Amino acid sequence: MRGAAMSLSAAASGFVVFLLSVSVVQSQNGWGVTYTSTEICALKGSTVDISCTYIYPSRINDHDTEVEESFWFTKMNGNEFVDLRTDSEYSGRVQYICGNNDCTLRITDLRESDSAEYKFRFITNQHNGKYTGSPGVTLSVTDLQVQVSRSQVYESYDWAELKCHSSCRRPDHLHYVWYKNGQKTWRGTSSYSVSVYPADSYSCAVEGYEKSPSPPVYASRVATVSLSPSGEIVEGSSVTLSCTRYVPATTYTWYKKIGNRHLQPPSKEPQFVFRSIQSSDSGEYYCTTGLGRTSEYISINVKYAPRVSSVSVSPSGEIVEGSSVTLTCSSDANPAATYTWYKKNGNRYLQPLSKEPQLVFRSIQSSDSGEYYCTAVNKLGRTYNYISINVKYASRVPSVSVSPSGEIVEGSSVNLTCSSDANPAANYTWYKKNQTLFQGPEGIHHFTSISSEDRGIYHCKSENQYGQIMSPPLSVDVQYAPRVPSVSVSPSGEIVEGSSVTLTCSSDANPAANYTWYKEDEDSPKASGQNFTITYVRPEHSGNYYCEAQNRRGCHNSTLHLTVVAGAGGKLAAAGTITVVLLAIISLSVFLWIRKKRASKEPSDPEERADNREQLRIGQPEEQEDLQYASVHFSTKQADPLYSNIRAGRPLRHMEQQEVIEYAAVSFNRASTAPRTRGQETREDPAALYSTVNRT
Repeated sequence: MRGAAMSLSAAASGFVVFLLSVSVVQSQNGWGVTYTSTEICALKGSTVDISCTYIYPSRINDHDTEVEESFWFTKMNGNEFVDLRTDSEYSGRVQYICGNNDCTLRITDLRESDSAEYKFRFITNQHNGKYTGSPGVTLSVTDLQVQVSRSQVYESYDWAELKCHSSCRRPDHLHYVWYKNGQKTWRGTSSYSVSVYPADSYSCAVEGYEKSPSPPVYASRVATVSLSPSGEIVEGSSVTLSCTRYVPATTYTWYKKIGNRHLQPPSKEPQFVFRSIQSSDSGEYYCTTGLGRTSEYISINVKYAPRVSSVSVSPSGEIVEGSSVTLTCSSDANPAATYTWYKKNGNRYLQPLSKEPQLVFRSIQSSDSGEYYCTAVNKLGRTYNYISINVKYASRVPSVSVSPSGEIVEGSSVNLTCSSDANPAANYTWYKKNQTLFQGPEGIHHFTSISSEDRGIYHCKSENQYGQIMSPPLSVDVQYAPRVPSVSVSPSGEIVEGSSVTLTCSSDANPAANYTWYKEDEDSPKASGQNFTITYVRPEHSGNYYCEAQNRRGCHNSTLHLTVVAGAGGKLAAAGTITVVLLAIISLSVFLWIRKKRASKEPSDPEERADNREQLRIGQPEEQEDLQYASVHFSTKQADPLYSNIRAGRPLRHMEQQEVIEYAAVSFNRASTAPRTRGQETREDPAALYSTVNRT
C-alpha cells in the first residue's frame, strides 16, 4: 500500500485551532484514504485546513488509472454526494488545495454550524473506480465565553475572578486580551480579577485574533433569564430556562405569573428544564437569587397543532326546511387555525363550501341534509370533525302508480301505490271520490280480485307533521266481458205485416261490445251492430232472433221471439184467392166427368184399354200445363202480438208448431194428334188434384 501522512494544522493566517491528532488509514485492495486525526476543535471565526492523501491501483485490466474527480463532502442529497464547493452554506468560504495524491480542504470564517464530519471522495476512469474515506474527520467549532470562577458581593460593587473559557483544549502559551465596555483594558492570561460595578460589561479574545472576541457579560446585579433553544417553541420539545448573574448566586427560585398570582414551580436550580413542554406551560417566568435579586420576565409561547375541533349547529333541535342554520367549527391551536368546511357525498368530498369558522345556510333545503366536516389547520398540523344535518320537510307531491302496469282485467290482483318524499316519513290515505279506502305508512291499496265497480278516479294524500298534499288523480280502468245483453223490439205491441221493425241489443262491457244478430236455425248472421231493422215485415220474418255481445274479454247472448200478424187487406185477398181456387176445382171436376161419359159411348180400342191409372192421364208430361199450388196459412188461434224469450243458448231453428196448410194441384192436357206408344201411356198421368189439410 502506498500512503502518505495526512496533516491537519492551524493556519497561521487563520486562527488558533486546537488539535487531537491521530493517524487514520483506510484502504481496501489498493484503494485508500489516510487521515492522521479523527477530531478537530476550532474556535468560531477561525480558519482550518484539513488535508489527506489517497492511493489507488495504477493499472486495472491493462488500463492506466486516472483520477477524474475528487471533492470533500459532509452530506448527501438523495443518492448524490454534495460537493462542499456547491453547498450554499459554505459559499465563498471553501477552497481545495490539491496535488499529486493529496488534497487539502480550507474553511475560513468558521461558524458553529460548520461542526460536522468531513469526508474525502475520489472518482477514477476505471469501472466502479470510486472510493470514499470513511469514517472522516469530525470538526467541532466553539466560541469563547467569559465565566465567573469566584466572586464576592459588596455594598456597591462585586469582586469577581473572570475566566476566558473555550470547550477546545488550548495551548498554554496563548495570551488573551480583556475588554471592559468594549474597550481593551488588560492583556494577560485567560484569568482576570476585577472589581465589577453595575452596568459594566466584559469580554475576552485571544491575542492576535481580536476580531473574534467572546460575547460580552453584563455585570448587572439583576439576574438574567434566558431560553434555550432560542426561536419558536413547539409542544413536546425540550426547553431550558436559565437564571444567571455574572456573579453566581447561592440559591435560585423560579416563578410563573398567572394573572395576579405567582406560582412557584418545583425547581431550586439555576436551570428550569421542561423535558416535554406543553401548551399549558405557556406564560411569563422570572427567577430570584439568594441575594434578593429578581430577574426580568421572560415569556414562553408554546406552539402546537390544532386540537380535535368541535362542531356545533345553531339553533339546536330539529332543523326545518327554510329556516336559517349556522354550523360552527372551533379548535384550540397556536398559531390560530384556519378552517374549511366540506360536505361528504358518498366516498367523495365536495369542493370547499366555506373557509370560515362558520358555515351559514340562510334558507336551508332538504338537499342540504348530509354529513359535513370541518378541518382546522395550522403549520404544525391539522385535525377535523364531523356533524350530521337532517333537514325536516313537508311531503312533496305524491307519485301514484298502478301495478301490474297495462290493462287491468276484472278478477285480477291489483295494487295502487303512493309514494312521497318527506322527512319524517309520510302517512298515506287513499280516496275514491270522497270515500276513504286506506290509511297507513305503506301507501299501498290492494285489490285481491278487482271488479268493474272498482273502476274510477283515485287520489292519495301524503302528510306528516310539517304538511300534507294531494296526489294527481289516478284513473283505474277495469276491463270485463259483456254482461247478459238486454234485447227489445220497436215499435212495441203488435207487429203487422208490411210494417218496419227494429230489434235493439245492449250490454254493459269494457271495452265496448260488438253486436251480431242471428235468426234461429240460420248460420249466417242477419246483421251487425246494436240495432237490426226490418223495413218491410213479412210472415216469414216470424221466429226466434238472438243477439250476441262480444269483446276481447268474452261474450254473452240473449233471445227475442218475433211474431208477424197479417193485416186487414191481406185477409180479404186470402179469402178471394180461396174462392177462386174452389170454383176452379169444381169447374174442372165437372169438365172431366162429362168427357169421361162421352168416351164411354165410343167403340173400344185395344190400345185405348188401360187401367184406371192410365185413363187418368190427360196428355204427355211435356204437354201438361205447369202444376199450380196454392198455400194458405190459417191462424186458428191468434197469438199475442209480441213476446220475448231470454235464454243463453242459440235457439233451435225449426218451427215446433205448424198451422193448417192446404195444397191444390191441377194438370191440363194439350190437344195432340200424334199417336202415343204404350210406353208413353205408361209415363203419362191424368190430371191430378191434391189437397192436404194438416192440423195440430
